[in-house]
Amino acid sequence: MQTIAVSVLMSIYIKEKPEYFIQAMESTIVQTAQPEEILLVKDGPLTDELDGIIQTYQEKLGNQLTVISLEKNQGLGIALAIGVEKCRNSLIARMDTDDIMVKKRLEIQYQEFLKNNDLTILGSNIIEFEGTPDNELARKSMPESDEQVRKFSTRRNPFNHMTVMFKKQAVIEAGNYLPLPGFEDYYLWVRLLKRGNQGQNLPEYLVYARTGLDMYNRRGGLKYLLPGIEARRKIYQDGLGSLGDFLTVSVFHTVICIMPNKLRGLIYKRMLRK
Repeated sequence: MQTIAVSVLMSIYIKEKPEYFIQAMESTIVQTAQPEEILLVKDGPLTDELDGIIQTYQEKLGNQLTVISLEKNQGLGIALAIGVEKCRNSLIARMDTDDIMVKKRLEIQYQEFLKNNDLTILGSNIIEFEGTPDNELARKSMPESDEQVRKFSTRRNPFNHMTVMFKKQAVIEAGNYLPLPGFEDYYLWVRLLKRGNQGQNLPEYLVYARTGLDMYNRRGGLKYLLPGIEARRKIYQDGLGSLGDFLTVSVFHTVICIMPNKLRGLIYKRMLRK
């Protein structure tokens, strides 16, 4: 099996379900092109069960698995920023600890970087599911070309976070991940694009992303409304969008946050997905 010079970066925290984490890890270690490194950031203390699973994989994978432990929960932005700095390869692939990669995900993306030296960040489409991957809820398709990605980024996140592969040095030069709950990745992408870095999405569906009512619930309410508007203000200031873009997405964000969860889920599945 081929080994490629890629680090897979994941962050895990105490509320992750062990069975989801195992599925994510298994989808990584059966990749047709094996990452030289899997770097896992423990964002604060974990349960004994999660620690036991990590220990099992350390024994199985040896030096392929790097584990970084943070004394307390820092949040996704800080955890990933630390992880980026510590990754030992110049290409980093993001993965969430509750999602599932298709077997050729890393191979397909790695080949694209070999073909295009100007490419900085590459994502793909996702299949959203609940429970098991065969219980498909929606498909989320993204803009493909650099021009389309830039236009899309003025109002919405142009990448599915769990699908991206990017150049480590470019991310560090753009300021790395910063604490911005719920928008850490979007904030990074717009800063990368504004610096002239090239971004693209592949038309393939390379990741099964876990979703459902819990996810839709997290995207609503006052706890998400005000931080979301503040985050979009920062994205507007540092990104490529206009004042009109900021005002439009802020109004839409407000409406989405205050509507009932089931209706919000329907909007996500029928209007924001394909």
